[in-house]
Amino acid sequence: MKYFRRFLLIALFGVLVFGTIFSAQAQDRTVVIGFTASQSGRYNVESTRQINGLNLWLNQVNEAGGIILSDGTVITFNTVFYDDESNTDRVQELYTRLATDDNADFLISPYSSGLTDASAIIAEQYGKIMITTGAASDSTYQKGYSLVFQTYTPASRYLTGALDLLASLDDTVENIAIVHENDKFSTDVSTALNDYAIAMGFNVVLFEGYDSGTTDFAPFINKIQDAAPDAVLGGGHFQDGSTFARQMHEKDLDVKFVALLVAPPEPNFAELGESAIGVIGPSQWEPLAQIDEAAAEAAGMEFYGPSGEEFVTAYMEAYEEEPSYHAAGGYVAGLLLQRAIEDADSLDTQAVKEALDALDLLTFFGHIQFDITPEQHGLQIGHSMMYIQWQGMADALEKDIVWPPEAVTADALYPLNGGE
Repeated sequence: MKYFRRFLLIALFGVLVFGTIFSAQAQDRTVVIGFTASQSGRYNVESTRQINGLNLWLNQVNEAGGIILSDGTVITFNTVFYDDESNTDRVQELYTRLATDDNADFLISPYSSGLTDASAIIAEQYGKIMITTGAASDSTYQKGYSLVFQTYTPASRYLTGALDLLASLDDTVENIAIVHENDKFSTDVSTALNDYAIAMGFNVVLFEGYDSGTTDFAPFINKIQDAAPDAVLGGGHFQDGSTFARQMHEKDLDVKFVALLVAPPEPNFAELGESAIGVIGPSQWEPLAQIDEAAAEAAGMEFYGPSGEEFVTAYMEAYEEEPSYHAAGGYVAGLLLQRAIEDADSLDTQAVKEALDALDLLTFFGHIQFDITPEQHGLQIGHSMMYIQWQGMADALEKDIVWPPEAVTADALYPLNGGE
């Protein structure tokens, strides 16, 4: 990748020029990044791709020669991780082990808001900076933490753009149903969506949650049919969202618009065939969104890291699959830590924290900037969602960006199921 080739040349130059001068005080360091991964349990799909992205970043920066501080210290990275089994009860125990027994220098969050919320208190307790990814709930950043930094667009803005899209497609729609998984992330998203819908003048005819692990959505689909909404929004994670979408299609639910969390942007969602057609999903990032130095220049912003095209190419070469936004989120978490260490010119926790506080830049993942007020320190305020929709024939589905207007690659398929 061009970015890392440039980085390698700079790194080698730094070693040649400054290595002798600073040999007395420089001491090469292997920085340990600690995290848990859901190698088993219901978050396995999303978590696996998140860690693939993080590992891609780590391998690239190490192969490029690491980070060279001004005193000549060469910093490379290693990881220590455990399987959290998608289980909140294990997370605090494991992150305590990472912070103490393993003496991790920095932490990356697990996947999901619930697991991340459980790990954040440990990071703060042991004075470890944690970059969170795969975790969108706002509330984690409203607890007075100072060392926890969010990569994703917050849950409060996760599905609101879907309603903006719906309003742009049809100004006669009044009734919507919100059906969501009863976990922290999905509930936070849906509660914010409900408030936004009411403020926009929509009538929420059904607002109901389902238990995590639900596989039979017939009772909820029956309730949706009885409520007769024009649109269904909500969902949860990949497994339940995919099942929900398939069963709504099988029961020929007569709605004009469906937008679900997490599942639709995943490449595997296309395996649903006809059940995937027309389903919309919010995405933190898409391969179609080719954000690069030219885009940054047009926006008057600094660009950092590989371009979208470079990231996609490297990821597909490494894993032989198209990257999802979970993979991109894992990669950018490492990239942000790299940039903060470079700006701080140090591994000191306070110096790196201050560098993260000051970040305001564009990456292939999008704009990154953190709230630094005491009320919600570390909340992501720069990054925005985009919305994808599966279009085409069942055996040749394509994923297109249908919102916001500046990122659209195809007009939205509307209405669904022959609605009028």
